[in-house]
Amino acid sequence: MRRYGAATHLLLTNNKELDSTTRWHIDSKLFRLAVRIFHNIHFLTIALLGLATLLPAAAITSPDSAPVLIAIEDVHGDFDDFCAILQRVGLIDEQRHWTGGKATFVQLGDLLDRGPKPREVLDLMVSLDVQATKAGGQVVSLLGNHEVMNLMGDLRYVSTGNYASFADSESEKRRRAAFQKYLAWRKDHPQLLAELNQPVLPETEGEWMTRHPIGFIEHRDAFSPRGTYGMWLRQRSVVRKIDSVIFLHGGINPDLISIQLDQINERVRNEIQQYDEARQYLADENVLLPLFTLQEAIAVAQAELIAERKQLAPSNETRQARIAKFLTLGNWLCVREDGPIWYRGYDQWSEEEGVPKTETILEAYNATNIVVGHTVQKTGTIRSRFGGKTLFIDTGMLSSYYHGGKPSALEIQDDRKFTAVYLDQRVVLLEGKVTGSGMKQDH
Repeated sequence: MRRYGAATHLLLTNNKELDSTTRWHIDSKLFRLAVRIFHNIHFLTIALLGLATLLPAAAITSPDSAPVLIAIEDVHGDFDDFCAILQRVGLIDEQRHWTGGKATFVQLGDLLDRGPKPREVLDLMVSLDVQATKAGGQVVSLLGNHEVMNLMGDLRYVSTGNYASFADSESEKRRRAAFQKYLAWRKDHPQLLAELNQPVLPETEGEWMTRHPIGFIEHRDAFSPRGTYGMWLRQRSVVRKIDSVIFLHGGINPDLISIQLDQINERVRNEIQQYDEARQYLADENVLLPLFTLQEAIAVAQAELIAERKQLAPSNETRQARIAKFLTLGNWLCVREDGPIWYRGYDQWSEEEGVPKTETILEAYNATNIVVGHTVQKTGTIRSRFGGKTLFIDTGMLSSYYHGGKPSALEIQDDRKFTAVYLDQRVVLLEGKVTGSGMKQDH
């Protein structure tokens, strides 16, 4: 302001012809101009200081904000830790909105069961699937064994609290009505019940109510072929190859490498559809009730087939054939122990055994690495084996169930840099480039 004050004084003292009024107007205008300039400089200074405080944080978080690919394994309803690790790698903000830009997020299954908030986890995944696509990124959500278990009614790991999260004001009324239907079904099937090898079905009201807590009916509806989660999960794949890396929940048994990756996905999808159709048919025939679990459905189908073949129950050749086909599900890829969502061989092999087997698998699919979960690593850290070709990323996120577990993510940069990311640190596991032979050169 002193600069403009001196100029004004010089102008006024050198120009004797200006009267006092004119001098006052000039002085006022120059004063207002000086004030505006001072305010602008003050604002700019504050803005620059604020920006300066943000720059260090931006420099630190920039590598995490838009990674090429992030993979996260078994969540098991641990919504809070899931959100924490997603924020850590820059895929979501505090409002749980997608901030990953064009990044690819691969989730390898087992979103459900054991933990307290499976619904919140599913809702977040569905939301991020949409948001990432709009931002030019993608969410690849693969099926784990627990997703398939829920779709097929294997509910051994669904807690009472999980069921309760599906309840509403009409739940108790639905539960009472369902129990009456069950009593009527038992009355209509004395021959079938007589052929049950074990007491798999509840025999009293108290036992039935215990097995079907509040929210059970709504849970089963949500995972049905027409249910909110059921429809979304039935569209997911089991295995995905991105660039030269294969991702899946359990693993590919070397004995199954004659099956191409797209054929694995198609087979599992067809098996789930076949299961849905068989359950619907047997429900229409009043052999099963829709609320029967997988274990109950298998036992009842077996008993019905025996009763019909003994001619203790009305016989129907078509129904017998459909029941017999339904009972072959133990051979299906989606439920076999050596299937892609159940296999644990990679963790059990010795190094000497695993190296050639892994190379056989990778060569069959023209891949350089395979990333799996399913088997919790006892160290609570992401582990690589067999020359870095296999990475195990299930670190037991649900620490209330897996002692010593913690949330983690695998980050893969386009320079073939594999980094394990935890809430408190980042650890580079592998760093190399792919040669013409398709094998990664470590350096």
